[in-house]
This record gives sequence, C-alpha cells and structure tokens, in this order.
Amino acid sequence: MPLSSKPLRKLGFLTIGLFDPANPAAGHESTLQVIELGEQLGFDSAWLRHRHLQFGISSPIAVMAAASQRTSRIELGTAVTPVGWENPLRLAEDLATVDLLAGGRINPGLSVGEPMHFDTVKHQLYPDSAEQEDFSYARVDRLARLIAGEAVREFSGKQGVVEEFSNRVEPYSAGLRQRLWYGAASAKSAIWAGDNGFNLLSSSVIFPEADQVPEFASIQQAQIRAFREAAAAAGHQGNARVSQGLVVIPTDSATPKQREKYQRYVDERTPRTLTPQGPRRMLFARDLIGSSDQIAEQLYAHAGFQEVDEVAFALPFSFDHEDYVQILTDIATKLGPALGWTPAR
Repeated sequence: MPLSSKPLRKLGFLTIGLFDPANPAAGHESTLQVIELGEQLGFDSAWLRHRHLQFGISSPIAVMAAASQRTSRIELGTAVTPVGWENPLRLAEDLATVDLLAGGRINPGLSVGEPMHFDTVKHQLYPDSAEQEDFSYARVDRLARLIAGEAVREFSGKQGVVEEFSNRVEPYSAGLRQRLWYGAASAKSAIWAGDNGFNLLSSSVIFPEADQVPEFASIQQAQIRAFREAAAAAGHQGNARVSQGLVVIPTDSATPKQREKYQRYVDERTPRTLTPQGPRRMLFARDLIGSSDQIAEQLYAHAGFQEVDEVAFALPFSFDHEDYVQILTDIATKLGPALGWTPAR
C-alpha cells in the first residue's frame, strides 16, 4: 500500500436520495437514516444531489433541515443546486434559515446555466420571463452577495405599531458566505470560483479544453491548480477549499450477490468513460470498485486526488438501503483509514 504524503483530512459522501414514486416518503426516510449513519460512522460531511422532475431529492434544503434535527455534528451540503431554477433572494432566506437551525453546518454547492431541458419546463418555471432570465455567473454572484448581507433596498425600520423591516435578507447567518461552493467542470468555471471567493467542488464529470488530451485525472488536476492560483491572486486563498467527488464502491464486506450487482452497475457505466461525450467532449471518471486497499491504491495514483485533502465520494444512484449501509461502513472503517483519515468524534 503506498503511503500518502497528504493524509485525507475530511471524508464525506454524496447521495441522490432516490425514491420510488409510488412511495416517496420511504426514500426520503432512507436518506435521513443514511445521513444519521454517516454521523455515527464519523463522516465529516453528507451531500445531497439536487434533482428536479426526477425521482431524487428536489428539495435538499428541506431534507437538510430535517437532517439537522436528527444529527449534531456532520456537515450538510448540496452538490449541487442549479441556481437557474431558483430565485436567489428566496434561496438566500432558506439557506440562512437552515444554516441557523443546523448550528452553522450547511455547505451549499451551486452551479449556473440554463435549467436542463429548459424548453420543456420554462412555461411553468418562468411563464412571463423565460427569455429575460439571466442564467450566467451573475445569478450565483447575486445569491452570494445576498447571503453575505448586502443591502437589498434602502427601505428599513419600523412601520406602524409592530411591523419592522430590514434592508437585507433575514435571517442573516454569519459564516455562511464562506461556506459556499461552486461545482465547476471546466477551467473557466474553476477560475471564476477562485476569483470570486467560492470553494471548489470537482466531481466525476469535467469538460476539457480544446487543446487538452482527454485524460480525466490530469485535466482535473489542472483545473484544481487553476482554481487555487485564481483564489490566491484574488486574495481568497484562506477560503479555497477543494473537494473531489468520485464514485467509489468498496466491496470488503459485500455479499456475493451485492458484488455481482455492483460490478454489473460499473460495467454498464464504463463505456461512457472511454471516449469524450457530445459536442463539448465531456469526460466521465471511471467508477472505482474493489477492496478498500485496491481503491486506495488507485486513488493515490490519481492526479486529481493528489491535489486534495477532502473528498465527498458519490454513492451509486440506484442501489438499495442495505447496499448504502455496507458501502458507507466500508468507506468509514476501511477505505478512509487507508487514505490516512481519522473518523470525527
């Protein structure tokens, strides 16, 4: 087993919160139980994907609020919330409220861009303003400024006997702005995040530059370095955390049936990792499956992993609750320690 020159400092996991549309409550309860288990196992963070009009968590803020009342230590984040679906002012209110309920444990991960399949939903999402909506970086920048407490308006003060108004988003949660993350898949987005004081979420999907050889790990490494250089140049190096989010499936304590199921899942997804996909040459990272020692060895050799000291390993989309229990337990008790990580107490 190779030794790490940089022990893993923070270990997290990411889940889509899959549910059966015929019984959605059970899936949401499973997600909350998984987060509770994560805290018991010593994980530093639990992250929720954000899915709209699909069978995954559509309201991670509500789920984080529930999870905050069933846990006391583990950090809770989104990876990521597509801000094109949101009103930044209302989102700022909700995030601050949940952060206060959680005792300052919320880590919102954000992204910009036109909502997926926008033409099919814009008549309901923005019936009167679809053509005027700004889906650029400016939208997430506005959210960040509102969370930071910048004035929304000039009007404030008392009106009448009991009504009192603020000129900023309320409630205000000190420290939340420093815990905003940006999910970047391109060098442009990574540099923008560094320039603007966001932390960086680098996942299992990236977009290479036109002149780059399509090799996932080296491109991810280059993007992380570009982020850090931009953050340092802008004076944000003190708020320049980077988290990597690959799919890992340790099989140490898995049953033969689970191992067969997991391998089938990986085999079905592997072809898309062999060549760039689509006009933007999107690259997918390969899922890492095997014993914890085998996965640790692959991670140590991964150029992207070599750049980070915190991760949020992504759980497979379509597994059952007991599968997630086995995978999380193996990550916390075997893979994490093999990477130099110590469970939180």
